[in-house]
Amino acid sequence: MIQEILQSNQFIMLMALLLIVSIIVTKFSSRLGVPSLVLFILVGMMVGNEGLGFINFDNPEIAQLVGVIALIIILFEGGMLTKWKDIRPVIAPSLTLATVGVVLTTGIVVVAAKYVLHIGWVEAMLVGAIVGSTDAAAVFAVLKGKNVDGKLEATLEAESGTNDPMAVFLTISFIQLLTVDQVNIFGMVGSFFWQMGAGLVVGAAIGYGASFALNRINLDSSGLYPLFALGFAFLSYGASSLLQASGLLAVYVTAVIIGNAELAYRYSILRFHEGFGWMAQILMFIILGLFVTPSEVFTWPVMSGGLLIAGVLIFIARPAAAFLSLSGFSFTWREKVFLSWAGVRGAVPIVLAIFPMLADIDNSQVIFNVVFFTVLTSALIQGSSITWMADRFKLVSDKLGNPIHSLELISIGKANVEMIEFEVTPRNVVVGQKLEDMELPDRALINAIIRKGDVITPYGQTEIKAGDTLYILVSRKNKKEVKKVLEAVTDHGYHEKSRA
Repeated sequence: MIQEILQSNQFIMLMALLLIVSIIVTKFSSRLGVPSLVLFILVGMMVGNEGLGFINFDNPEIAQLVGVIALIIILFEGGMLTKWKDIRPVIAPSLTLATVGVVLTTGIVVVAAKYVLHIGWVEAMLVGAIVGSTDAAAVFAVLKGKNVDGKLEATLEAESGTNDPMAVFLTISFIQLLTVDQVNIFGMVGSFFWQMGAGLVVGAAIGYGASFALNRINLDSSGLYPLFALGFAFLSYGASSLLQASGLLAVYVTAVIIGNAELAYRYSILRFHEGFGWMAQILMFIILGLFVTPSEVFTWPVMSGGLLIAGVLIFIARPAAAFLSLSGFSFTWREKVFLSWAGVRGAVPIVLAIFPMLADIDNSQVIFNVVFFTVLTSALIQGSSITWMADRFKLVSDKLGNPIHSLELISIGKANVEMIEFEVTPRNVVVGQKLEDMELPDRALINAIIRKGDVITPYGQTEIKAGDTLYILVSRKNKKEVKKVLEAVTDHGYHEKSRA
């Protein structure tokens, strides 16, 4: 009994150290220009059986389960931060990249895998399918905080959030070709369209239902709302999976709908999931690092094969797929080059590479090792140079956007009031008005104004200026009336932007 308690305490101590070290690693990641996912994987490898020997982990079922759960959390967090007004204009090219682009990438990589790894054609198809899609976790992490053009950022995020169904479909299809005597090709194609369509419908239905529930159900503490939202993320995945639809696509659609709805506790929900998303990334990549056997991966056959396949993927397959897929859309050649380069691979290919191991396919360990090294190469080369590429091709925004200032509120529970944050633009009618002249409802109070980074204490004679960020405490029943006053615009000026 005492021995078990001591082992539990040692495990908890090790988890604490891993968490602290991983968070510190993110600081070095930004300074070194290396994606944090690479460093997380290295931390896992360092404490694994062939590193310091603290943890001996070789269970593919648990690795896959942890990977899927983490991907749900990461996709949900990324989807909630995705603005519909940004991705709506690029839905068509993003979906084309997520479907046609993945197929084209897979086809080109198949040829390379066949002759580089000296495996059968179907096994080569499996390798191509596994590395054919970009990774949402990697793309969200790499683009976060980068000054990339909004159109391109939205395209990459929408593509990475929706291309998993195609990658999963192709991977499972080729596994069936290797393990099942007779395969119904038409049934497989129909299955793909069902996965996409049903995933969209389930995700949308749960997203709208979740938005309604989050606003209408009064919980005792504001801290429960982020967990309530997370429950809908797992419900979306679980319901879709039971219907044989794409769970990851459903999660992303649910998150986009929730993130673009007017939520009563938006700040609490977003901040919680930002931290939880980081936790999921850390856990997932450390587990994948633990699962890897360095003595098998870092051998000349695997490294040379992985480098050749990565080279074909980065410099031939992805560019060809991007240029062909986007040929009918209004992207310049510079933008297409950037979208080609920013197709970072990450956790999804590694998790998919575990599928052949679970199916007990010949050469499954070789496939996993090569895919792992290919992903590591992609993350290092592409992930660390995205900002440089955007600068070189002049594909950066003028600024990262207006700074977001948030007031940390004591839980107001059942008080039925909330804080609205509103960014004033030159086009808003309220510009130039004094607070005492604004036609706000009686139960609406402007508590603070942020102006050029400084806090302005408001009073009746305070004049609203373009660029101000207003914080208004308002009852929920008067919220629409307040927004109507704030969002009123003139017929000239700039595009308005509000957030509540």
